[in-house]
Amino acid sequence: MRTCLYILIGYLSGSILFANVFSALFHEKGAIEESKDKNPGTANAFLYGGFRCGVLTLICDLGKGILPVHFYLTGSRPEEAAALSLALVLAEGVLAAPVVGHICSAYHNFKGGKGIAVTFGSLLGMFPDLRPALLLAFFFLFYSLILRITPHFYRTLVTYLCTMVGLFFVPCQPGVRAGFFLISLAVLLHFHFSKEEREQFQVKLLWMH
Repeated sequence: MRTCLYILIGYLSGSILFANVFSALFHEKGAIEESKDKNPGTANAFLYGGFRCGVLTLICDLGKGILPVHFYLTGSRPEEAAALSLALVLAEGVLAAPVVGHICSAYHNFKGGKGIAVTFGSLLGMFPDLRPALLLAFFFLFYSLILRITPHFYRTLVTYLCTMVGLFFVPCQPGVRAGFFLISLAVLLHFHFSKEEREQFQVKLLWMH
């Protein structure tokens, strides 16, 4: 029962698209509507809403992933964890719920954003175990700065796939791997069915122009 409650809380909090909220607060016309892809995410909040809008969106998008996962973990009793296999329950529901909510928002006709910042939030909610979040961050930075993959669609695809594989080589409970698989599935399906125009796939090394 408690797990179902946190899954619901995670989904409903994830459904709040803070980029839309803050862009509407700081602009007469929602800045996100002016973007090409109309994606209610952190990047567009910075680009079209300004620094203040971007920072608040980033904090809230991370927070709506961190808080449900963290409170679920810290509030779990040892006997409950042993009986239910806490990591597996977390993975199958609480870990993925905020990301699914952001992608399929209950408040916006089940449409939403890409869920990348919220993914980091859900993984950071597992503090003090930051290995999954650091692994995802490593691949994002690597494919953004060292071996640059463009456009963003393909960079995200490769990053999430590499992180899924990498988690099998990082000490963590099996449920975390299953949870990240669910998150990856939601994110990649969103990208696949999005109507965003995609540029030609390119890979460039940092020192190549």
